[in-house]
Amino acid sequence: MNTSFIVNDYILMWNLLFQTSIQESIYKVKQKLWNTYKTEYNAMFQDKNQILADYKNYIPNNDTIYNLLLENKEYGKIKKQCEKYRIDIMKIWDKNKKETEYLYKNILRLKLEDYTFFIINKEFNMIDDTNGNTMIIGKDIDKKEPLRILYDINYHLANKSIRKYKEEYDQYKKAILELAILNEYGTRLNKRSCYQSGNPSLSSLKRRIYPYWLMYLGIPQEEIFNYMMRDKIVFEMKHYNYEKDLKKMSIEEFIDFCIRNRKHMMKETEEII
Repeated sequence: MNTSFIVNDYILMWNLLFQTSIQESIYKVKQKLWNTYKTEYNAMFQDKNQILADYKNYIPNNDTIYNLLLENKEYGKIKKQCEKYRIDIMKIWDKNKKETEYLYKNILRLKLEDYTFFIINKEFNMIDDTNGNTMIIGKDIDKKEPLRILYDINYHLANKSIRKYKEEYDQYKKAILELAILNEYGTRLNKRSCYQSGNPSLSSLKRRIYPYWLMYLGIPQEEIFNYMMRDKIVFEMKHYNYEKDLKKMSIEEFIDFCIRNRKHMMKETEEII
């Protein structure tokens, strides 16, 4: 998967105009534009998908507001901030590229096409999945945990690439993606176990899945005890059949397996308790 990190004027301006104002100065600019060009402003709402579809060749039907923003001093400041933010994200991404490639090849077992990431101001605090092989990123890099931006981006990428499930089964998809990205990928990046991290509401389900997750990762039966100790998730292997075929599954097939066997997993957990 090849990736491009881009600051695109039209994507950035569209988000400044239609997302919540990130700065008082931008709010004032928006208000002035709205009061003066209300019709043109409203019409621009539909531009987003057209820009994403062909950002290199996009030409707006009416460029009045875009041109006024491009000439605005406040917009220039925000674009500079975005360029710096883009470089910061690229440094983190490039430094950990090997582990990210391992994530998709060996953990998620997903093949992704080339992706374009549009960088907007981090004060938006959002990741927009959009359509196709694009994503809009505007989320702060945690100074204490800078790798979290990688978890967030890759979670969105994987979630977008795997089919949607019925609401009653969606928690299995969420739990397994968390095991894959926050826990296993996080462990590999940090060189220490990250299996105690995650959404507390998924904790119980993840514990039920965990023995099968190790089988999915291809951990040999004789080494499973070491992983239990490392991750502080203890279970009795005698309650489980070692499923050799799990290591051959894609992540989506594994989610399906867990959903099919959910009652059996619940019973095994009850027996242990």
